[in-house]
Amino acid sequence: MVPNKFPALGIEGELNRQGEGMYDRMNGIGAHEVIIETPDHNLTMADMPEKQLEEVLWAFRDRVNDLKNDRRFRYVLLFKNHGEAAGASLEHTHSQLIALPVLPKQVKEELDGAKIYFDFKERCIYCDIVRQEVMTGERLVIETERFLVVEPWAPRFPFETWILPKQHESHFEASDPGLLQNLAWVLRATLRKIDKVLERPAFNFIVHTAPLQESAILHYHWHIEIIPKLTKVAGFEWGTGFYINPTPPEESAKFLRESGLG
Repeated sequence: MVPNKFPALGIEGELNRQGEGMYDRMNGIGAHEVIIETPDHNLTMADMPEKQLEEVLWAFRDRVNDLKNDRRFRYVLLFKNHGEAAGASLEHTHSQLIALPVLPKQVKEELDGAKIYFDFKERCIYCDIVRQEVMTGERLVIETERFLVVEPWAPRFPFETWILPKQHESHFEASDPGLLQNLAWVLRATLRKIDKVLERPAFNFIVHTAPLQESAILHYHWHIEIIPKLTKVAGFEWGTGFYINPTPPEESAKFLRESGLG
């Protein structure tokens, strides 16, 4: 784990929030770190030994818990850009962590949507997704005792893939050792399936988790989203918020299930 050479945010200083007429501004305070996943330049996350991948996940967890002690930070984004088409500027396999002093708009919208569902049904929407996908099996890719891998209903992109813990937990950094051990196996198996079926595509990998300074949340459920870069976001998508996806999730799930890897 090292600081980013070209950080999006800097850890020193104060936010200094201020208004400028109808606009708001603040200093770019935060943390931007790089997780170097392996000393082997040619190894990818899909190829590395399961134990090594587990150590990467422990690094994620430990860094989030450490940054949580800085009360200026409200959210930590864990993500991976793999391949040039996904925005990676370095070939050596790595992930990134950015601690933010604000809650990102997209994260707030996801949290708000989950809260609306919970208020109406008194159930977590992600727990309901887990139950339904286990029951139907149509979009199911992998199931273990502790995780489910699915192609979500109405995905934005072809082969968009979600990894969901079966047991409700809002914060990734609260994961126990057994969960991280199983997640290493599940994540490696999922990436190997994607590599085989899609011939090693570029992809983005994002950990969706609850805000740092909040206690356990009943309506939100942490999860991982993997998005292979198979299509481009263009004018229609930017102008409407609608996404054109030519591949039904049931078909994607079938391809991944039948890849023979796991």
